[in-house]
Amino acid sequence: MTPEETARQAAAILDELEKAVVGRRRTLELVLVGILAGGHVLLEDLPGLGKTLIARSFARVLGLDFARIQFTPDLLPSDVIGAPLYDQRNGEMVFRPGPVFTQLLLADEINRTPPKTQAALLEAMGESQVSVDGQTRRLPEPFVVLATDNPIEYEGTYELPEAQLDRFLMRLRLGYLSAADETDMLRRRVARAAENVPLAAVTTAAGLLEMRESLERVEISEDLLDYVVAIVAATRRDPQVQVGASPRGGLALIQLARGQALLHQRDYVVPDDIKQVAVPALAHRITLRPELWVRRVSADDVVARLLGAVPTPRTDPAAPAAAVTR
Repeated sequence: MTPEETARQAAAILDELEKAVVGRRRTLELVLVGILAGGHVLLEDLPGLGKTLIARSFARVLGLDFARIQFTPDLLPSDVIGAPLYDQRNGEMVFRPGPVFTQLLLADEINRTPPKTQAALLEAMGESQVSVDGQTRRLPEPFVVLATDNPIEYEGTYELPEAQLDRFLMRLRLGYLSAADETDMLRRRVARAAENVPLAAVTTAAGLLEMRESLERVEISEDLLDYVVAIVAATRRDPQVQVGASPRGGLALIQLARGQALLHQRDYVVPDDIKQVAVPALAHRITLRPELWVRRVSADDVVARLLGAVPTPRTDPAAPAAAVTR
């Protein structure tokens, strides 16, 4: 599949998603870019803003097998990845796969379970496999985790470890709908006289894998690679930041920028593509100094400020002698 074909397919996917998800076009674009880039997405915001709806809708439209885990304080790692059980018929231990053995996993309210259970997802998210009793089992392809959490509730919740956050390619915050979009949402609900919106599958798991492969054909020049490194390095030097972004953050930024370029029907990256995905890609990977919590300075604000401070390269993709890497 060529980048042009992927761009057309992505537009069809987004149009179908908008039948169920109202007023969230940019959020849907970013989630789709994250999936095309081969990553996992954390949706962080208040209850009732459509996080679960977005996850279910993506599973239907992408034609993926879907499973949901409702994370609770008493959830065990074996409830996530599975466990060996004794089969009385043949007297052998048989592995019972957990809900993680799917193509699109909704990890609902992931911060409601202890770190021990959260850690059960680390290998699955990082390497698309799980290891139980010394045996490694591959997960279906593609494997995508869409996780949700509530940032304002503290009772009965656990802070996501840095290693867990770093496994997410991006973190998105939805925010409230505009008055016009909220009215449109209510109007649609009354008109269809049903709770759920029927969505058609636009592609399949195999088609999604082909779309991912086309991402590798999107060109990014050497000066933009230097630009990405400069942005990541700026997070490590800033006095407001205690721990800067990891090298994985730079890799995420490159792949997301390629996906952003595809949405604009281009097979090359420009600096604006990087800027549009930098905050979702990097903000959750940095740790701010504790005193900034009192001043209500967020990681999103810090990354946005750093983007304005790092010089933007003047890239001309049409230049014949431009050094390009794929």
